[in-house]
Order: sequence, then structure tokens, then C-alpha cells
Amino acid sequence: MSTAPSPIVRIEALGFPWKTLDPFLFCAYHDDAYPRGNARMGPDASLAGRDLGQDFSRQDGWSMYHGTTVPGFPGHPHRGFETVTIVRRGLIDHSDSLGAAARFGGGDVQWLTAGRGVVHAEMFPLLDEAAPNPLELFQIWLNLPARSKMAQPHFTMFWAEDIPRFTALDGEGRATEVASIAGRIGPVDGAPGAGGPLAPPPDSWAAQADSDIGIWTIRMAPGARWTLPPATGEGTRRTLYFFKGASLEIAGQRVDGPAAIELRAGAAVELVNGDAPGECLVLQGRPIGEPVAQYGPFVMNTQAEIAQAMNDYRRTQFGGWPWDDMAPVHGRDPARFARHPDGREDRPVEAEAPSGRG
Repeated sequence: MSTAPSPIVRIEALGFPWKTLDPFLFCAYHDDAYPRGNARMGPDASLAGRDLGQDFSRQDGWSMYHGTTVPGFPGHPHRGFETVTIVRRGLIDHSDSLGAAARFGGGDVQWLTAGRGVVHAEMFPLLDEAAPNPLELFQIWLNLPARSKMAQPHFTMFWAEDIPRFTALDGEGRATEVASIAGRIGPVDGAPGAGGPLAPPPDSWAAQADSDIGIWTIRMAPGARWTLPPATGEGTRRTLYFFKGASLEIAGQRVDGPAAIELRAGAAVELVNGDAPGECLVLQGRPIGEPVAQYGPFVMNTQAEIAQAMNDYRRTQFGGWPWDDMAPVHGRDPARFARHPDGREDRPVEAEAPSGRG
């Protein structure tokens, strides 16, 4: 008697950043319990003992990262890939060398194609001076194929209110909520928009019809049961990151969290959550299958291209920096907005106050 192979390929503990599979380069998960803010939108707490500008300490449950007054990542360059930033709680102030700016959070997603080169800052303003300012986000690096590495940079904002979501109830009425940042899943099908998946930037690997890219967040009620459908693409690889919750049963095998589980993408997999609310991120895609040469914020195909990227950045600063300082923040108004490189500005149609929805 033959038995089907397990849908689980391997299980690994989650570190920082999370390991990923081609076409993804890595995923950083930030979950910072920032205190109340001060008059300068930084933490109203002592910064003594922190290596300011390089603080990844998680001292007291939070880090300043490369910030010295406001936490975050002041202006820094990228070339050759894309960043997909999903903000679940808190706010990010974005500024870049294209002239784009944004304040986004509460389930919003920014998708930035670095292409031939962009400089951007990502600062975390702490606007509430009376209460804590929790921040939770994913930043996912998605590679570009060789033909697109020198594409024109592209700034895209997806508001939380526009991200496709659905809720599935099991036989006992327990809910699983799925949000689709990229890719078709369940009722999120058909053409982009009008209830279908979001349209990725034009030069993204995700924009290729056969890339089978999926970026999905999953929230499961205690005891909820739901089946993750199979991928549709040939050669697709898939990782399920179980990052919140006590345990998750995957095709009958118990996995204690947090953990990264590589799954056989072509198999449907039943997930049964444990006794606590559970959350997962799924990253899947058909591999690009090209050599990867990386040096810090530059990801190309050869070391010669890395050297060229460094020379180009030293020579041109990828267009220069149009802001007064390297760590801009956008005032105290908490309203979310996006100002595009062409000067066009848009804001979400807010049905409710921003909350953790990603």
C-alpha cells in the first residue's frame, strides 16, 4: 500500500530575519512595544545603554534601529529588488528620492520597486503622548529577475480598506480570516481589482502571469479548522510562518510556534489551530532561478553588478535626497496619506479608525 508524502517538507525555528525561499530574499518581522511618545515623536523613555544608530537590542521590548530620536530607518539605498511592507499596528512615515512620501499603518501595504536605484527612509513616529505606541510590521524583500533589475523605480500604496479579505467558518462556526496582499486564494480570484487580487507593480516578478506569487496573512480563532488550497503554478515553493499562537496542527502533525514550515505547494493542507488565537503569514512563488549576488541593500546577479551599484550610488546618490534631513517625519496629524512622485496625493476612504488588520 502506498501513502501520499507528507505535505511538510521541513520545519525550522523563526529567527531574525525569517529565512525565505526564492523568489523572496528575506522577511523581517518587527513587533515593538514602544512607550508613549515625547514632544519630538520619539520614545518618552531613557535611551541610556542603547547603541543609537545601531540599536536592535529589544531592550524593554523595543528598539531604535538606526534612529537616534525617532525609531526607524533613516535614508538608505536599494537596487535590484522590491520591498513589500505590511504594517499591522502603528504608523510608518515613508520618504524617498523619487519625491514620494506617505504615512501608513493599520493594515496598509507599501510596495516599492527599487529597480535601478532608490533611497528611502522608514521612520516610526510615536504620536500618542498619553499611551503606548505599539508597532507591528512585516517587511518582505522580493527579488527582481535580471531583466527587471534596472527598471524604473515604482512607488505603490495599497490601503487596508482595499485589500481583499474573506472569512471562512468551519463546521463549528470558528473563523479563519485571510487577507491577500498578492495572489489568488479562495474567493479572491479572477482579474485584479473588483474583488480580485491587487495589481502588483508593472516590473514586479509578481506581475508575471506564471509567477504564482502569494502573500497572505491568516488569523485563526482557537480551534479553527481551514484548508490552505494548493498552488496552481508549476514548481511553486511555499512557506507558512506560524508566528503567533501556541500550536498548529498541519495535516495531522502538531507544530509548536513560532516556526517556519516549508510546504509542498501543490498539496492542499488542512490547518487546525490550537487553544489560543493563531496567526500565520504565507509566502509562495515560482522561483526566479537566477544567481543572487547581494551586498547589504543591493541585490544583483553578479559581483561586478554589485560593484557597479556601489559606484553608481556614490556618484549619483540615485537621484539625490530632496528632504531636509535623513530621517523625515510628517507632523502630528495621524491621518494616513500617500504623495506620489508626480505630486498626486491620495488618502484612504476610512470606514473606521485604523487597527491591526494586516
